[in-house]
Amino acid sequence: MAETTLDVREVPPAKRHSKIHETFTALESGDTLTLINDHEPKPLFYELQAEVDAFDADGYTVDHRGENEFVAKFPKK
Repeated sequence: MAETTLDVREVPPAKRHSKIHETFTALESGDTLTLINDHEPKPLFYELQAEVDAFDADGYTVDHRGENEFVAKFPKK
């Protein structure tokens, strides 16, 4: 089980979700995408939960580490 970290704070907002989806899709089963974002990624959580069968929503966690820094873990089934 590998962990891939993606910091999207410098990615233009219009390109974030496509970059995240691309990275998540490339993961192997059992891997985790660790996302560093400037806001809590709740909309992304709901989007993945509704649209991506391989997303393990029960394993999702998010940690607010500081101003403009949220670290979320998106595990893949």
